[in-house]
Amino acid sequence: MAKPKLSLQVRIPPYQGPRNAWRRRLNGLVAQEQKRTGVRYQESDRLEVRVRLYMDEKPLRSHDVDNRLKDILDALQGRAGGSKKVRLLPAIVPNDRQIHRVSIEKGPPPWQSRGLGHVVIGKFRARRTG
Repeated sequence: MAKPKLSLQVRIPPYQGPRNAWRRRLNGLVAQEQKRTGVRYQESDRLEVRVRLYMDEKPLRSHDVDNRLKDILDALQGRAGGSKKVRLLPAIVPNDRQIHRVSIEKGPPPWQSRGLGHVVIGKFRARRTG
């Protein structure tokens, strides 16, 4: 029996406030791709997330990647304001504690990107040591 696919790749728009509206938009885009591909995550899955944000010059100087990462991880958990106990959005990733590796970078958009960045969620693969 084949293992279920655990990888999702989604193009994301540049950050635009208010932050909870952006989180809802991200959640909707990822949920749409999840529905299209049938990829589902269980609480036992160990995951990694890779993010590439494209920004024009002014936002590139002013946005901290840790703030945008928090927005993305909250969106993946279905959180966009309100009570932490009640999720109004679907949880793509049941809990961000199952994310074992994250990489995030920001930069100016290449012409072919149309300003859209990337979020890739996949199975965590531990690096071999020794």
